[in-house]
Amino acid sequence: MMRSFLRKITPEAVKNVVRKIKLLINPHLELYQIARQANLHKNCLKKLKNKKRVRVAFFITHSSVWKYDGVFKLMLEDSRFDPKVVICPVINYGRENMTVEMDKAYSHFKEKGYQPTKGYDASTNNFLDVKKIINPDIIFFTNPHNIVVKNFCVTNFMNLLSCYVPYNLNVTCMFEEQNDLLFHNVLWKAFYETSIHLDIARKSRNKGANVVITGFPGVDDLIYGKRTETPAWKEYVSTAKRIIWAPHHSIGKNGVTYSNFLLYGDLFRLIAQRYQGRVQLAFKPHPLLKVKLYNHPLWGKEKTDEYYRWWQEGENTQLETDTYIDLFNGSDAMILDSCSFTAEYLYCGKPSLFTMLDSDMPSRFNEFGKMALTQHYHAYSEEDIINFIDKVILDGDDYMKDQRDVFFKEYLLPPNGNTASENIFNCICKELFD
Repeated sequence: MMRSFLRKITPEAVKNVVRKIKLLINPHLELYQIARQANLHKNCLKKLKNKKRVRVAFFITHSSVWKYDGVFKLMLEDSRFDPKVVICPVINYGRENMTVEMDKAYSHFKEKGYQPTKGYDASTNNFLDVKKIINPDIIFFTNPHNIVVKNFCVTNFMNLLSCYVPYNLNVTCMFEEQNDLLFHNVLWKAFYETSIHLDIARKSRNKGANVVITGFPGVDDLIYGKRTETPAWKEYVSTAKRIIWAPHHSIGKNGVTYSNFLLYGDLFRLIAQRYQGRVQLAFKPHPLLKVKLYNHPLWGKEKTDEYYRWWQEGENTQLETDTYIDLFNGSDAMILDSCSFTAEYLYCGKPSLFTMLDSDMPSRFNEFGKMALTQHYHAYSEEDIINFIDKVILDGDDYMKDQRDVFFKEYLLPPNGNTASENIFNCICKELFD
């Protein structure tokens, strides 16, 4: 209350001076925090050495980006761990979106039998005091960005052991946002995908000292090289080819853009109608696309809801806004401009087409992303998309298959002959119990 009152009565000129001072001080303060964090983690480990049961909180923002299922299950089966799922309310797109996403995630984890805890209580308008209610020893974070209240940020838990698996397989050129925020530098363990990602992390302020190469747990359950029958796909003509269309959310002019949705949104509805009986299409948008369309001047809520509903209700179409492992395993191909899927779908070994916003697209990717991008067919026009469907998917002329197989074996298989989840679990057990 007092802080809010002081803000109101402080002249704007004074506020501007304070902001400038903070900008000058903050980089030095962060370097100090990074330098002292290793000792804090050592002290945490000492305290946990004699603890019979270690409580682990898994912070989740959206159910669709949950990558910890394998690690969580391994901890559930081990009496030395007490794992908990905490649903963190996402605040950067308003209260309504926060509530919708939190309720959606809560239902998802309840169905899995995980007994999740909500990070926000609508009846009392209070955010969860994690330290008091959960009292964790270790926290697994899902997102490095400031999309949650401070209660759920890593800076609120500097005296605990903090872990992180990227919510998406890191392919973008955004080095600082994906590798060198204060968040990345003060983690106890950052579990990264490949040796290439370690090389990228070594450019960060802590030189990648907390990075462990484990593989990416989000793809542990993907099956390489074949279509499986899964409940993710609705019943349709058995001979129809199943194609996932996965557009990115970056439809605005701000920041790095990947999305072709505004260009091809109508085309894919026409494709579903044109190839009736031969193709089954799943619309798998990025979780943020819908809320961005709500705010777009040419779309808005009514048009967006109608568009999403069309995909959900069509005979040979479906809308997918949640987890996607079964969807991937049951598919035949993908058409995408989604960043993470540029690498993730390569774990399926199936043909995929990346719709290129322009010829400068490779510059939007990091070293690993550039390599992953070359494993896809590329489209620069509607004609290229139609040709991919006709020739590669329907006629079976997948001439890039051998190239993808080599890339998978050389770069994508996790180390130690284990799944990525097993590597993460084993690393933590070694640190805590050996």
